[in-house]
Order: sequence, then C-alpha cells, then structure tokens
Amino acid sequence: MTSVRVLAPEGAMRSSVAITFDVLDTANRVRARTFTLVDGEADLVVLPGLGLTSGAEVRDFLARADAVAAGRVLTDAVARGAEVATSCSGAFLPAALGLLDGRRATTSWWLAPLFRRLHPAVDLDADALVVRDGPITTAGAAMAHLDLMLTLVARHGGADLADRCARYLLADVRAGQSNYMALGFLTASDPDVAAAERWARAHLEEDVSVADLAAAVGLSTRTFARRVERATGHSPVRFLQRLRVETALDLLTTTDLPVADIARRVGYADPTTLRRVLRRDTGRSPRDLRGHAGGDRTSRRAKLV
Repeated sequence: MTSVRVLAPEGAMRSSVAITFDVLDTANRVRARTFTLVDGEADLVVLPGLGLTSGAEVRDFLARADAVAAGRVLTDAVARGAEVATSCSGAFLPAALGLLDGRRATTSWWLAPLFRRLHPAVDLDADALVVRDGPITTAGAAMAHLDLMLTLVARHGGADLADRCARYLLADVRAGQSNYMALGFLTASDPDVAAAERWARAHLEEDVSVADLAAAVGLSTRTFARRVERATGHSPVRFLQRLRVETALDLLTTTDLPVADIARRVGYADPTTLRRVLRRDTGRSPRDLRGHAGGDRTSRRAKLV
C-alpha cells in the first residue's frame, strides 16, 4: 500500500485537488487499500496545480508561509527517497527549491516562457503531458493533473488498475500538450512577434522562411530569433512549424476539406508530410483527429472552398 500526502496551499486549483482525491478513491474502490492518505511522511507527495498565471503571482506565492512549509515537505520527501508529483504551475515550487535543476520537467504550455526564464537549469519540455525524472513527476496544464494521477496509479498499482480507473472516469489517452497550444496567447507578449504571426498565417500557402518572417516585421534574423524564443519558448523554425500545425488542426476539425487541400493551405507540398508532422506533434493521424472532434460536426463547420 502506498502512503500519499496531498498538499493544498491556499489558492490551489480546486479541480486539481478534487481530481487527486477522486482518482485515489477510484483506485481504492477498484482495488482496496492501494493508497492510504497520511498527514506526515509519505511514499508519495502530491502538489496540485496552484493556479498561478504570472511572474508576480509566482513570486508572491513563493514568499508565503504556506508555500515555504510546502517546500520543506517536498525537500524532505526527495531527501528521504520519496516521490513528488505536481502539475501546471505547481512545478514552479520544486524548481524554485532547486529540486528540478538538471532534470527534465514540464509545466503548463503557456507558462513555459516564464518558467524557462526563471529556471534555465531545468530541461523543460513544454510539449510533454507528463514527465518523470528521478523522484519528481511533473504534468502540464490544468486537466493534465488527471493524466498525472493516472500515471501515478499505474506506477504504484499497475497498468491494469490505471486503465480501469481511466475507463470509469472516461479519461482519454492524450499524447501531449501540443495540440492544445495557442501561439496567439504566447505571442501577445511581444507586438513584433505577434505581427509576424499574423503575417505568417496570411502567407502559409507560400514557401515562407524565417528570414521572410523577420523581414515582414523589420527585424534582423538574429534579433527575430531571440524575440521569438523569449516570447514563445520555440526556435523560429519550430515557431513556423507550430503555426502550420495549429492551422491544420483548425481546418481538420472545422471544415470538410480533404487532407491534401489542407496540406497545401498550410504550406506542405504533399499530404504525406502533413500526416507525418501531425503524427509527430499530436500522436494522431488526420483521420483520428477528425474523429476525435466527435459527433456530427456539419452544423458547426464552415465549408471552405
């Protein structure tokens, strides 16, 4: 039986707190006494998402007495060889304590640029949904806490138990955060990068290069690359790829256009390339992505010509 301590500082996301207890309870209903909740030393310490949305909120949280107390629990857990798990902005606490230095981790995709600036010693993978490195497991934005908890169930109770819990909870298998990312949210912090994004979206059918994007907003390629990296956490090449993927995903789920036409509209010479890129970024084929949109989409799709 695995002992679990759940930390819930003031302001922690209620959904994450509820998911933590609901998944543990479901696991115990399926297989009795898999997990037990404790207030002291535990085999596993879970920190739900904290609901932090900015650098100022992160700084304010870290200065609070309950955050300092939670930090001591995490540090002690790692020192004892116990496991620590957190999601979304919760990753900022172990990172601030140095517990993630030199380790791979993830966080909410839209907090990734801030996380990288504050914690350059952490190998951040913002595309990943759940990442385990040593004693610490991190997960992505908000509802990724469900994926985190099911991962923990699989680790401590076995894959079959996790699968049964997922079925009871109607939890889909998700490959990562990539197909949830909205570049427009990330680029809003830099007017020039936002302008480059708008220009690129209007010219995706063309053979657009990074140099073209930089020229469109009057920046040198080097300066543009630095600004894109700071605003989005992506290299300019990856930034352009993400624009193509994001646009393709939108067209796949909101139109009846053939895959070949969508590939052309987002700048790929053939549908095979688009299929390969989508599989790499989302873990799904175009057909799967359309099917996952679910139901009869005709009433909410505009047929583009």
